[in-house]
Amino acid sequence: MPFIKLTKIERRRVFSLLACLLLAIASWLFMALNNKYVYTAKTVLIYKNFPQNRAFHPLQSDTVDLQVEGTGWQLLFARLRINPQSIAVSLNQLSTRDFVVFSAQLYNVNKQLETSQKVISVKPDTLYFDFTKRTVKKVPVRLIQKIEFLKQYGVASEIKLNPKSVTVTGPIEELLKINEWSTDTLKLDRVQNSATFRVNMQHSTHKNVSIFPSSVEVRLPVDEFTEKTVEVPLKIINNRNFYGVRLYPKRVKITFLVALSYFEQVDESFITAVVDLDEWSVLHHNQFTVKLTEFPEYCKLIKISPSKVDFIVER
Repeated sequence: MPFIKLTKIERRRVFSLLACLLLAIASWLFMALNNKYVYTAKTVLIYKNFPQNRAFHPLQSDTVDLQVEGTGWQLLFARLRINPQSIAVSLNQLSTRDFVVFSAQLYNVNKQLETSQKVISVKPDTLYFDFTKRTVKKVPVRLIQKIEFLKQYGVASEIKLNPKSVTVTGPIEELLKINEWSTDTLKLDRVQNSATFRVNMQHSTHKNVSIFPSSVEVRLPVDEFTEKTVEVPLKIINNRNFYGVRLYPKRVKITFLVALSYFEQVDESFITAVVDLDEWSVLHHNQFTVKLTEFPEYCKLIKISPSKVDFIVER
């Protein structure tokens, strides 16, 4: 049971009063949110117009606080957010000095933002840079790959990179840390044909180091592989005392996978099989283990038969 029993007319008056109150609050809120306010937003700096003959690195973070003038709606729904999420800053002033003043670039900064947003100041207003001599260095490219082939297919010969090396530019202390430059990962599945790809170089994680070119051409030679067996004579190594050594057997069978295009070309002359006399004279083994010291790089070894051989040493 309600504590207060209202008549139909009284209920209408209460509802009208509540409706007017809500309408007044909504009107006030709408007007308040349409007003201009100043709030702080963080954003990331992207540098452009680098000085051509000077290497440098910033002495402060690449994140700055922008004092932004915007509507209450932006403050409510886009607090601490700038659109876009980063702003470009020109470094052409660094040709003659070691700092950049933000207040001199506010016009260009505001051109990058939404029309309803306006940057009125930046903290810090001055960006300082440390300069060193700019150096150039060439380093080899390292291909990062994750390639899955169809059964019986594989890389038939050397993967060709064009160019094989890239030019990196930056402070000498940074370039001393760089001996190669990796590509992005080349990911391929169910490969069975040769193809050419364009792969981007990884982005620089070093301070003020640039790379050219930003991508390389990768030529991937693919072929079907088949099994082949050849007989190879055994050679003896580390026979420093010139012992007479008899091997049983003197030849071994090497079974491997080879690309069809190289099947006739690859023979026993491409393979060198050896046994090490130190296994007897130092390790006192009663059998020699067969090892391959030369084997075609793009063939895939399956087995050596036999993998161990008997011997007699004549003193």
